[in-house]
Formats: sequence, structure tokens, C-alpha cells
Amino acid sequence: MSDTTNRPQAATAEPVSTGSPGSSGKSLALAKNDSSLVGERGKTAISDIVVAKIAGIATREIDGVYDVGGATERVVGKVRDVLPGTATSTTQGINVEVGELQAAVDVSIVADYGVAIHQLAAAIRRNVIAAIEQMTGLEVTEVNVTVHDIHFGDDDESVDEEPRVQ
Repeated sequence: MSDTTNRPQAATAEPVSTGSPGSSGKSLALAKNDSSLVGERGKTAISDIVVAKIAGIATREIDGVYDVGGATERVVGKVRDVLPGTATSTTQGINVEVGELQAAVDVSIVADYGVAIHQLAAAIRRNVIAAIEQMTGLEVTEVNVTVHDIHFGDDDESVDEEPRVQ
């Protein structure tokens, strides 16, 4: 008789590589071991709106992002800013899908003119992934960035000019 049959197997805490680009490979291990999103004593569910807010704030932190959202979302956001009792939406321009252990994010932005868009998208991707994985323990499978427009710095100055006719 072998003495290994009654010996309990040791659980490993090594991270499982998920293969997703920009991921450190530790997120799946965190989701399964450290954060206990699904455990023997219960389940933690994280709402889509929570992940969307985290992604929205992380996107706005990046230099070169002028605004978040497509044209319609930005117009609604400007109307919301003017109305008393309303606040700017942190989820504007952010769409998420959240599962039990994973999340996918779509981000729509307006970039500042002169910024390298591919580097801006990479920076947004890194920041969003880091923020979501750190705060929720969810593995971020993808962050898709759509650039809807470019903002020129002189666009704001044209509003402040004196009228040509008095």
C-alpha cells in the first residue's frame, strides 16, 4: 500500500498565467485565492456600474485624454453639467461586461491633438487593467479603446474671442 493515498494535496498559490496582453498573470490567482470572489463561504458579486466607474476614473487619469465618450454622450454630459442637482457621469463613454471572475471593457475617448494615439491607447489599457484588477480581483480580458475625435487646444480659445460686430 502506498503512503501517498492518504496524504492531502497541498494547494498552490502560484499565479496562473492567463495569456492576456498587458496582464501580469497574477490576476487569476488573486481572483481564486486572495480576494475570494467565489469561495466555500459565499460569493462576492461586483456590479457592472462599479467596474465602469473604476474604468472611467482610470481613463481620465491619463494625460492626453481630453474627454470620454462619443459625440452624443458628450452632449448629454454637457447638458447634465448645466442642470442643477446633477453631476458628471464617471461612466460616460465606458461599457463593461462583468462575469464572476473576468471583465471586458470598451472605452470611447477624445484625444488631445499631438498625442501619439497608439501610445495613449496603450497607457489607457494599462491603467484601466491595473485599477480594475487591483480593486476588484477580476481578471480583465480586454480593453478596447475607440478614439472618436481629436481636440485642438485653440478650439476653446475661439469661444472667448470678442465678437467681430458690436
